[in-house]
Amino acid sequence: MSQPFWALIVDDEDLYAQAIGRELGRQGISCDLAYNCREALRLVESRQYGVILLDHRLPDDDGIRIIPQLLAQQPEAALVMMTAYQTIPNAVRAIRHGAEDYIVKEASLAPILERVLELRQRAQLREKAQGTADVCQGLLGRSSAMRLVVDQLNKVAVAKDTTLLLTGETGVGKEVACRYLHSLSRPAGSPLLVVDCLALPENLAESLLFGHERGAFTGAQELQMGAFEEARDGTVFLDEIGDMESGQGKLLRVLESRSFRRLGSSREIPLRARVVAATNQDLSALVQAGRFRQDLFQRLAVFPINIPPLRERGDDILLLAEHFRVLHGERLNKPSEPFDTEVSQALLSYAYPGNVRELKNIIERAVILTESARIELRHLPQRVLALGRKGPLPAASPLEVVPGVDSLADVEVRMIRQAMNRARNVRTEAAKLLGISRYQLLRRMQKFGMQVQSENKNP
Repeated sequence: MSQPFWALIVDDEDLYAQAIGRELGRQGISCDLAYNCREALRLVESRQYGVILLDHRLPDDDGIRIIPQLLAQQPEAALVMMTAYQTIPNAVRAIRHGAEDYIVKEASLAPILERVLELRQRAQLREKAQGTADVCQGLLGRSSAMRLVVDQLNKVAVAKDTTLLLTGETGVGKEVACRYLHSLSRPAGSPLLVVDCLALPENLAESLLFGHERGAFTGAQELQMGAFEEARDGTVFLDEIGDMESGQGKLLRVLESRSFRRLGSSREIPLRARVVAATNQDLSALVQAGRFRQDLFQRLAVFPINIPPLRERGDDILLLAEHFRVLHGERLNKPSEPFDTEVSQALLSYAYPGNVRELKNIIERAVILTESARIELRHLPQRVLALGRKGPLPAASPLEVVPGVDSLADVEVRMIRQAMNRARNVRTEAAKLLGISRYQLLRRMQKFGMQVQSENKNP
């Protein structure tokens, strides 16, 4: 049974908050109302929310100030700032503090309702993949890059026999993506068989994949099913497909005919499983080098999905780090506090050559080393403290807010253009000037219909 989607509405205008609650209730969304910051902070400790609608001006505090506290308790919630005032500084502050979006209050509640329904749909797609433990941990993220990956997986899930090719560096979560897809598209309880192509013995590769009959070769004393048969109507995950040296021709035949034969048998067995291949190599380069068949490459790449490295996922690093902190804390019975600013900055500055897998190990080590509920810089590996990514551009004068424009959106567009010009079209540096992540910048450029030009990597 799916979890109910709850909304927390934080607004001191009780009639306005109640009106939003009634409209959301008609859409099947349960709501809690808070009329000040204190009530909001109390409520987030007792229930999981899918979305938090937060007013800016509240009687006991500035709503923007409590965003980090709310998100620390509700890391999976989408926080949307509501404001009656079209002021760009407040909008920028809200985004910097972790708000996903901001909406200007209007007489019509339609913009708020549309945004909440969109967020609910996104949450439902994510929840649908929670069939096995930790199936989504490597796919957690709000960056546009990971949203694209998850969106592609959701779309191909309905094409149940389509072959996938997952590419990306070591540790980015290719197997996690396969498990996500498997939980979405295959019957409950169906097997997911992982085949490490690098570890396949050359003389036994075909037997392990397709099976063999008794007496098919010396030592074959009994019938043995292979991975394609054992998977039944589940999934076969061919990991490190670029290292598969023998059996490429037979694998191509299986993918084209959707059937296979055990060694020593002439009987065709229908292939019922989906085949997902993965590699951290450039298969097209292997094809050019004569190490991989061109026709097999084309057959595998029916639906290619590239999973980005962690260093390109912006604030997803902290989201994943918090997830692993809680995960390891529960496993080791060592609960800890959310990361402070210094630790968060150090985690964001590291390049993660080992990607999500390395981050998970770093956080596990920190949880083990900490002697209290607080994880400090000294608990991080020296390489994290010593090796940061390329630093920001030299300090420049503050970005100027241009007066005399008609709307908040106009000002934001101008500020984005100004930052892009100053950063010489390097989006990462423009985002730093604006105080937001690269992916928040991309999302806002897309929102306002701004052209996303090719990026100058050498400013």
